[in-house]
Amino acid sequence: MNKKYLLKSTVFAATAVALASFAMPASADGIGACLITKTDSNPFFVKMKEGATAKAEELGVSLKSYAGKIDGDNESQVAAIETCIADGAKGILLTPSDTKAIVPSVQKARAAGILVIALDTPLEPITEADMTFATDNRKAGMLIGQWAAATLGDKAKDAVIGFLDINPSQPTVDVLRDQGFMQGFGIDVKDPNVIGDEDDPRIAGHDYTDGNEQGGLRAMENLLQQNPNINVIHTINEPAAAGAYQALKSVGKEGDVLIVSVDGGCPGVKNVAEGVIGATSQQYPLLMASMGIEAIKKFADTGEKPAATDGKDFFDTGVSLVTDKPAEGVESIDTKAGLEKCWG
Repeated sequence: MNKKYLLKSTVFAATAVALASFAMPASADGIGACLITKTDSNPFFVKMKEGATAKAEELGVSLKSYAGKIDGDNESQVAAIETCIADGAKGILLTPSDTKAIVPSVQKARAAGILVIALDTPLEPITEADMTFATDNRKAGMLIGQWAAATLGDKAKDAVIGFLDINPSQPTVDVLRDQGFMQGFGIDVKDPNVIGDEDDPRIAGHDYTDGNEQGGLRAMENLLQQNPNINVIHTINEPAAAGAYQALKSVGKEGDVLIVSVDGGCPGVKNVAEGVIGATSQQYPLLMASMGIEAIKKFADTGEKPAATDGKDFFDTGVSLVTDKPAEGVESIDTKAGLEKCWG
């Protein structure tokens, strides 16, 4: 055999092994599925993987899981889709890091007859996936925005608000939560599909966290340098919120800033109970993933694709506002109930 060919084959095989973070043995009925998440470290995606794995074992589906190195790592997700196509997978569950850049790869997978379901984060446009199983992320943002405005009362009109987003590519989940918060708080969002075109003087600025604690700390420090009077912080997720709190605590401002977030993981709900986060919108990643595996199995058996929730262009897996300081007119559950439903 040609040595150059052998070397390339060896490198390809090693890459494929490195990409796959988990693989079940082939099932008797030959139904293969892939789960591709943004990272494998965020508790949200860890729980998503648990849900997919358990349901795949129950239904006899052979599951392979892949993840990007960091939130925003589109290249690793593209490589994972290519591997899933080559493996002859029947379905792919995808939480896209770059909701636009990944579309050509998704189109290639669908053209190969693979069912592609976006989890949590819609593609742009949403119709590029066969279906999206997700929290209503705009509603999740609106709930924490409404709660923050109601909690501040008359002081809301003079609020100084910072936004801790994911990354500059503005993935759909970031836009939906960000703009939903603004709508709930009473800010004119201009174009509801774009972050940053607003002109409300209460907005102090935006910074990026990569959806993790260290990024939240760094972004909060940056925003405080821009405006030390910030008293409301919207965070893309609870790890970013935890980082923001550490930055505030380091300068003695932890009691002066109202932090709100989205996720509903057990660490985040505990942070609500401890007063680190004022309120969070809880979503249900295990349900998203397990339902996704069920949909792949049904598609493989019957050719039937999943349908959207009535009146929506995705399947809504639900959301609940979690807080121990309920606000009038905003439906919520307390942290005791939140801990019974949390993950991570």
